[in-house]
Amino acid sequence: MGKVKAAIIGSGNIGTDLMYKMLRSDVLELTTLIGIDPESDGLRRAKELGIGTSADGIDAIVKNPEIADIVFDATSAKTHVRHAKVLRELGKIAVDLTPAARGPFVSPAIQSDISLDVDNVNMITCGGQATIPIVYAINEVADVRYAEIVATISSKSAGPGTRANIDEFTITTKRGLEIVGGADRGKALIILNPAEPPILMRDTVYCEVKQMDEEKIRQAITDMVETVRQYVPGYRLKQEPMFEENKVTVFLEVEGAGDYFPAYAGNLDIMTAAALRVGENYAVRLKEGKYETQQ
Repeated sequence: MGKVKAAIIGSGNIGTDLMYKMLRSDVLELTTLIGIDPESDGLRRAKELGIGTSADGIDAIVKNPEIADIVFDATSAKTHVRHAKVLRELGKIAVDLTPAARGPFVSPAIQSDISLDVDNVNMITCGGQATIPIVYAINEVADVRYAEIVATISSKSAGPGTRANIDEFTITTKRGLEIVGGADRGKALIILNPAEPPILMRDTVYCEVKQMDEEKIRQAITDMVETVRQYVPGYRLKQEPMFEENKVTVFLEVEGAGDYFPAYAGNLDIMTAAALRVGENYAVRLKEGKYETQQ
């Protein structure tokens, strides 16, 4: 069988970065990049690469549903609420890169197939994809009472969609820390840093644990970093974890692959790489005939 057809809605920073990654996929065929601004840089680049384009938004799929079996939504939280309903009616699988949270949260470092029997999955946030796997790893060996994360990204890497979703970012990431990460209580903050030259994405993970075991926690963190690096090579510890009484602090850095934005945009890279991994899991199951939607 050939590749599974896919489309991207959203021709901004995230959608364009995802486009370049998807072109290297062994199981997904990107047929169309969809936006609403015919003059956007993303649509221009897609045309130059010979990829189908449309500036009709979700209507492009409504009019031509055969262009994709899997649709990646890289628009905004409010927009995806409407898109989710339309895509479900069309029988499409939706991989949501916005904080809309219409479907269950997924981090491919933690879940492989666990949420793939539903037709809409949510990729949480870039900060969530960077930090929730660490919280999950610590929780597995130490039982996290409280998890707080601070995601710091370059202001230049935050496009209009990201800026419009700041409130949704904090709420959705907090919920992800609890639902996927396993923390009893979570809190999330995002900082847009205007520094020049632009900084790499940096994340601080702060956990209060019930069962402190430094050796087990350190090993769990190291193992999880290696798991994330399988699909985000620029993901790494900035320094060794810090331990104080029942508190663990982890410092992370994410260097982007430079597919669309320069390497400082690790926030784009980890989000699009995670979404691609989830979409490819869907594609493999579709090709094997193992996917069944649960309405």
